[in-house]
Amino acid sequence: MYGTPHIVSDVMTQTVAAVGRRAPFKEIVRLMQDWRVSALPVIEGEGRVVGVVSEADLLPKEELRDDPDARYLQLRQPVDVAKADALTAGDLMSSPAVTVGAGATLAEAARIMAHEGVKRLPVVDDMDLLAGVVSRADLLKVFLRDDEDIAGEVRREVVAHLFRPPSSAVHVEVLDGVVTLTGRLADTALVPVAARLIRAVEGVVDVEFDLAQGTAVR
Repeated sequence: MYGTPHIVSDVMTQTVAAVGRRAPFKEIVRLMQDWRVSALPVIEGEGRVVGVVSEADLLPKEELRDDPDARYLQLRQPVDVAKADALTAGDLMSSPAVTVGAGATLAEAARIMAHEGVKRLPVVDDMDLLAGVVSRADLLKVFLRDDEDIAGEVRREVVAHLFRPPSSAVHVEVLDGVVTLTGRLADTALVPVAARLIRAVEGVVDVEFDLAQGTAVR
């Protein structure tokens, strides 16, 4: 991709709720309710992220509250049984924390979320200190990009480099994020290259081609 991609710091939420290791159970629940989030970073010192406590970490206390039988406990992971007795964020949290750098691309953040199966990631700066939080919804903001803005980047950064006139005459149209290239090409072998580069443009949903091979007529 020729253009500069957005990075996590462009879309992340900078005002973040976080807790320390000693934060009590009820305070964690209250913060999640107040901030309407499903997970909180756990920090220490000047803001170093040491873990994440999520709703899933809290639920064993309710699930195992009514003294289930020994056979049921044997079916559960030991860590879940331990969390049922935990009282503070330090004992409840998942550690080490899965984080993403503020300078990472949105694609990199999306891959981490998919691989780890999480909906939100604490964002850390160059000193590994908490800088914000990025969610799945934040990563999808690029698809709100204006169609004409996308078309301009495709014309400028892809078409102008690959399909130079007068041998080729390629027109770009974008509708709801779907890029369509029409016209005539001197060399259709470049179409797969164009498809790859266009799909790398932020906000592109799909790419379609209606191109004929031959010398363009001016």
